[in-house]
Order: sequence, then structure tokens, then C-alpha cells
Amino acid sequence: MARILPRVDLEEMLGRLRPHPDPDPWLEQYTTPAKVAAEMLFTAAYIYDDIEDKLVADLGCGTGRLGIGALLLGARGLVGVDIDPRAVSVAVENAEAAGVSGRCRWVAGAVPSIRGVFDTVLMNPPFGTRRRHLDVRFLSEALRLADSIYSLHKSSTRRFITDFVRRRGGSVSCLLQLSLEIPRMFSFHERARRSVAVDLYRIVRLDQSVY
Repeated sequence: MARILPRVDLEEMLGRLRPHPDPDPWLEQYTTPAKVAAEMLFTAAYIYDDIEDKLVADLGCGTGRLGIGALLLGARGLVGVDIDPRAVSVAVENAEAAGVSGRCRWVAGAVPSIRGVFDTVLMNPPFGTRRRHLDVRFLSEALRLADSIYSLHKSSTRRFITDFVRRRGGSVSCLLQLSLEIPRMFSFHERARRSVAVDLYRIVRLDQSVY
């Protein structure tokens, strides 16, 4: 195993990456906080060995924070996809700044456009507050692509998410409750900062015949 990158160093590196310059509320473009991203990445890398030398997909990659973090922790390769070309452009710049651009490919397009076999999927999908059930559409695509999936969802949807995963041939092997800090970003935000309870899931695909 490669040298373990201290969590504080990873958080600092991720925190230096450029955020989206003009996020769109319709796309729910909230940057994953560096602390939450590091929690997901450390769980995947050092508890379940799902990062080092693995081929990783970052679905709804935004500006690339999760995928770049995986590369910093030793992923063999990365494909990041996002429907917003502006976000993908920033992800390309962030990967270059982090020194990992040689091991990644960024795609501007819808998540279903990705084909291939991956070891691990990382994602912070839209919660579906603007477009109903968009979160489970991401989950369905993730289960199509990889045997191990790490994903963030509102804690209030826990029963719905776990039932959906089971019906789609998967199993929740780990669930951690975290707090997602969302700063005031859009005109409809009434407070300077809001804390949202979220669940970090590790999901494993059991029944590939579903796909």
C-alpha cells in the first residue's frame, strides 16, 4: 500500500480546488465540502480498499473534487462526467493544478452516456429537490457501472434509498451520518449557512442480472 496521505492534508488540498464560478440551482450545484469529501475518500480508500489501483468513476463530478481526491489517494484512473460543460472545464483545470491530469478523463454529458466497467463509483448526486427522484436515477446508473458505490443522500430519504438499492440488486454495507454545511449561494437561501443531515452510503452490487 502507498503512503497514507494524512486526512488534514487531503482536506487542505481539496479545499484549494476551484469551485464552480456560477452554480445553477436547477442543477443543485453545491460543492461537496472538503471535510465530507475526505470522509468519503478515506472510508473508500482505507477501510474498504476501493481506491488504490482502482478505476474510478465520478458521476456528476462538478469541478472534480471527489475524483481528484481519489487520484491523490492512488486511484489507477478516473472518468468524471457532468452535464455542465463549465463545471467540467474547471475540473480539467483543477486536475492540472493537483498534478493528476495524466490519469483522468472528463466528459461533458449526461451520466447515462458513460460506458465501461469500473471498480468504484464516487458521487454526491443532486438530492432531487428540484427534479424529483434525480438522486435514484444517479444510483441506478452507478449500480450499472461498478460493484462498489459511495454516495451522499439526505438522511430524511434513508428508507426510500435503502429500499431502492435492495430492489436494484444492491446492498448497503456501510452507512455514516454526516453534516453537510451549505453556505448561502442562491437568492432563495434565507440563512448565511445551513446544516443538512446526510448519509454516506457504501453500496455493493450483488445481482448484476438486474442490468
